[in-house]
Parts: sequence; C-alpha cells; structure tokens
Amino acid sequence: MTATRPVPARGQWTAAEVLPVARVAVDVPLAHLDRPFDYRVPAHLDADAQPGVRVRVRFAGRALDGWVLERAATTEHDGRLGWIDKVVSPEPALTPEVAALCRTVADRYAGVFADVVRLAVPPRHARVEKEVREPAPDPAAPVADPAGWSRYRHGTALLDALGGSRAAHAVWQALPGESWTARLAEAAAATAAAGRGALLVVPDQRDVDALHAALAERVGAGAVVALTAELGPAERYRRWLAVRRGQVRVVVGTRAAAFAPIARPGLLAVWDDGDDLHADPRAPYPHVRDVLVARAHAAGAALLVAGFARTAEAQLLVESGWAREVVAERAVVRAAMPRIEALGEGDGALLARDPDARAARLPHVAFEAARAALAGGRPVLVQVPRSGYVPWLSCGQCRETARCRHCAGPLGLRRGADPDSPALPHCRWCGRPDPAFRCPACGSRRLRAGVVGAGRTAEELGRAFPGVAVRASGGGAAVLASVPSGPSLVVATPGAEPPADGGYGAALLLDGWAMLSRPDLRVAEETLRRWLAAAALVVPHTDGGRVVSTADAALPGVQALVRWDPAHHAAAELAARTEVGFPPAVRMAAVEGVPTAVAEIVEEVRAALEVEELGPVEIEPPAPDGVERERSLLRVPRARGRELAAALHAAQAARTARKAPDPVRVRLDPVAIE
Repeated sequence: MTATRPVPARGQWTAAEVLPVARVAVDVPLAHLDRPFDYRVPAHLDADAQPGVRVRVRFAGRALDGWVLERAATTEHDGRLGWIDKVVSPEPALTPEVAALCRTVADRYAGVFADVVRLAVPPRHARVEKEVREPAPDPAAPVADPAGWSRYRHGTALLDALGGSRAAHAVWQALPGESWTARLAEAAAATAAAGRGALLVVPDQRDVDALHAALAERVGAGAVVALTAELGPAERYRRWLAVRRGQVRVVVGTRAAAFAPIARPGLLAVWDDGDDLHADPRAPYPHVRDVLVARAHAAGAALLVAGFARTAEAQLLVESGWAREVVAERAVVRAAMPRIEALGEGDGALLARDPDARAARLPHVAFEAARAALAGGRPVLVQVPRSGYVPWLSCGQCRETARCRHCAGPLGLRRGADPDSPALPHCRWCGRPDPAFRCPACGSRRLRAGVVGAGRTAEELGRAFPGVAVRASGGGAAVLASVPSGPSLVVATPGAEPPADGGYGAALLLDGWAMLSRPDLRVAEETLRRWLAAAALVVPHTDGGRVVSTADAALPGVQALVRWDPAHHAAAELAARTEVGFPPAVRMAAVEGVPTAVAEIVEEVRAALEVEELGPVEIEPPAPDGVERERSLLRVPRARGRELAAALHAAQAARTARKAPDPVRVRLDPVAIE
C-alpha cells in the first residue's frame, strides 16, 4: 500500500517556497469579473497546482471551480490572498496555447473567458483520467499522394508547404464530383509526415464519419481521433485526453474540436465554412473559421478554408492577401461539372420550348432530365426547401426579397397601435414603415409569402414516375447515409442530400425563389452553397450528368451555378456588402433584450466610440413570457472592430456589476442577420 502524505489543518497551511502565487481564472460568467485572480498556493498542493489544472477556490463566499493560468513569485494585490482549496485533478487539461486562444476569442466576440473555456474543454470524467495510460501506437507511415492536388493551381505547392512545416494560408474551391475527404486526408498526411499535428473541422457527424475513414486510410487508424458532441461524456473525454497527451496527431470533429489541444499544430482546416453549424449557439457565439484564423496566426500553423462554395469572409482573406486561393483552371472545371440549365438560359430557349415553365413548379425540362437519368440507370436528386410558412415578404411578381429603401433590411408586416388597423410593411432592421413599397427589380407593388414542402414534391414525383422508388432524406424523414445505384428518386432538403453510389444522373433544384426570399444578409451565398453541394453529387456532363434549376437564370447566384464560379460570386458579394456597409466589410453587433436594457447598452457604447445604430426594432415572434424585446444593430468600420468589442464588453460589465435584472444578448458578426 502506498503511503499518503497527511494534509495539514487549514490553520497550519504554509505557502509554497517557489512561485507561491497562482493566477486563477475563476468560473464566473460575469463580465465585470472577467479577469484572473491571485491565490496563495499551499505547500502540500505545490506539486499539483501547475498551469492548466482544475482547482477549487473560495470566491465571494462560495467554493467555485477555476483554472490555474500561471504561477508567479509576487502579486499586485494589496490585501490578503486566499488559498487554493483543492486541486480537482493534476491533469493539465488547459494548455497555454488553448488558454491564449480562449482569451483571444472572448475578446473578439465581447464575451467572457469562462464561457469560451467551457466550450473548449469538455467536462472532466474522473474514471477516465484514472485509466492506465496506454503507450501511443506506432502509426502507419503517412501517405500523401499529390496527384489529386495537381489538378488545382497552387495545389502541389500547398502540399509542399505542409510537408515543410510552413504556415501556408489557402482558400480551396473543390471541383464538382471531387472526393474532398481524400484531398483533406492527403493534406493531413503531409502535415503528419512532417511531425506536426493536423486539425480538421467539418459541419456534422456524417462528414466526420466520411473524413475519419479517409484519414485512417492515409495516416493510420491509431493516429487519428474523432471528437463530436454525439459521443458520451466518458468516451469524449477519453479521446480528448488522448489528444492532450500526444497519443494522436490528427483530429477531426465538429465545431468544438476547433479548440482541441493538438501538439505542435501544423494544419488547421475547416470544410464548408458557410454552414451555420460552424457557429456556436452559446455565448459568445464564436465561428469556427474565425477561431481557426486566430489560432493559425498565433501558432504559426497553416490554414485551409475549403468547400465547393466560397463565403464573403473567405474572399476577404484572399483579397487582403492573407490567404491564397487554390482553384482549378476553367478547362478542368468545365470537364468535371455536369450540364447545368436554368429557366431563361440561352435567351429564353427553355421558355420557348415550355412557355409555362416559369409558373410550373416542375417544368418540362426538369421532367426531361429526370427521365433521361432514370433511363440511364442512375438515381435522380430532387432538392426542395423545408416546408413551413415563410414569415417575411417578397415581391409578388418577380419574388425578389422585399427590402427597405433606407437600409436595405428585409420587410415584414406589423400592425400599428390600433389592433384593428391593417398590417403595413415595416423594416425588420431600422423599423421604418414602407406603405408605398415598389419592387426595384420589376416595379410591382404586390407582396407575397409562401409555403413549400418536400412531402408534396414526393407525391407529385410518385405520380409522374409510377414504378420508380421515391426516397426522402431530411425534412422530417431520416437523413440517408447513401443511396444505392440504380433508378430512384431522392427528395432531400438542403444539407440532407445523400451521396449516391456512382453519382446521380441528374439533380433538380426546385423552389429556388423560396431559398432566395429569406430575409437574411447571406441569402445569396447560402443558396448558391446549397445548390453547389447538390450539383457536386452529379456525374460530369460527359457521362450524361444534368442539373436543372427552376430559379431565374438572370439572377447572379444562378449564373454562378451555371458557370460553376463561386469565386466570382463571392467577390461580387463582398463588393456589394462593402458598398452598403455590411459584414465582413464592417464589424456589426446585434444587441437584443428589453427596450430599456438595449438602450442602456447602446448609450454606453456610443459614449466610448462613434457607432452607427440601425433600429431598434421589435423582435418577432414575441417571447413566450410576453415581455417585449428589441434588437439594435451597431456597426463600425472593420478597423475599429476591437474597439466595438471592448466597448460592448465594458457595457455588459457595468450592468453585471450593478446586478441589472434584465439580461442582454450581444452577438458580434452574427451568422444570420435578419
């Protein structure tokens, strides 16, 4: 039996001889207490109370958890320091690199360090920590085949940089039909071969499974681990500890994996950064792309932002010179893409063959493409937006989003003070009424809302193609992992499109007007991202692959789809946002809460710096408790983004210090601005 050293009574505690002061980040989610506090380290805890470990301390009369950030010889505190009561675990779970990253993320998003650490480090599981540490397995020799990357300009140079441990920053546009999991696995293999760690973040579990299989094939199953929220607390902590202890060098996971404590990070990659699953729904609402950019900058690691589409934020990285685009030549793109058609393409050729195509939900050209693919023995993908009432307005004639003439915000219907008064169009951003709305595109005064559904589409297709199996994916049905080869119709909602063995023969992109009518700042790039993801599953045009979009071919997003040119669309989108002052050209914050609290925050921020306010407007629908809530949008030039975040944090700190009763939610650069 091992003898344990007796712990002296609290009154007999003495401070550690060397570095007797510990700076502790106490787990208190209050903005005015968002700083380290100094505590004395007792001699009997000297060996265990090292930077990165969990401790228990007394704070405001309560025993709270905290993290030791560093040990120091002296303190600037004038009074008497309290003691560290207990070392919860000697495991140094919070590495210095991750701690610094958490501080950076909290400062960028006007958040609190304790909230970010809670996102970054999973809850402790004591039994897992006590398990016998197995030696790290001998990984298979990483296989980095450059053939796949040779189709892209600067592709082989990217692999060479990863193999040479150089901090390359790249934005990669994958070709249609590309095995993106294989390409990312090759990039990770090149990084691992150089003795560095690789971290790859994807939107959902389906992508994790596919990429994990590709990584295991190239770097060895023992050298890669998957981190997701679907794992139980014990297994998640077990895998996380394997990363922390250096037993694996490659990590793949969903958004929380962006903080994984990999040793010597050499590659940080995010796939499909436009997916809203990459934005954390908890305060301070960080986005994976921004976390990885900050981490790459601080750690000197390579960054890879990848996808079939490109966001305006990724385009800003390219145009600023911080990242280089990795794209294929146009001849290579044309050879890989399917034939893409849209209503109005070719000076009305499709409309001439089918005059009712604009009014029909399933025009003749779509049926023709589906019939040809089914006759060729391939499945057909049908993409349909989710069903439900659309609580915003669009033009009743051309279906363009109805927007405010003052700030370009989306219009919604709102009644006046008199409950019997008619509902009038009001801006959802600045709150101004617009009773004389006229569509700038077609001049119509009519407004409309709509209902779309995957169920109705499946019924229509079942009647149109009797004897052909109809499968549903998403929209209330289970998301299919894959579709077997052979004739079938797959009706899927955006994001739930399953890959098909051998590829789809055709894809029908229906109800594009509904996707484009959403009152979202990012509606154009989000719709194009969804279309490209579906079209990428179709075989090339040389094998008969066809994609039909029922949206108007004159729209910029449809033109980018037909040409398969997401980079040009992202450049135009960024230029348009720069012209009207929208993110990422500016920094914008959404302040939400009861009217008095929102006004208080805005006033505090305006006292600190010059800021433009849009609103306030009432948040719809109202909260379940019936309390009225408002939203104000604050924006400043991008160069003053840090000042805005600091001012918002200070305003929140002033409220929490005086125990203001009404909470306020602050989101910087929100993913969706309605």
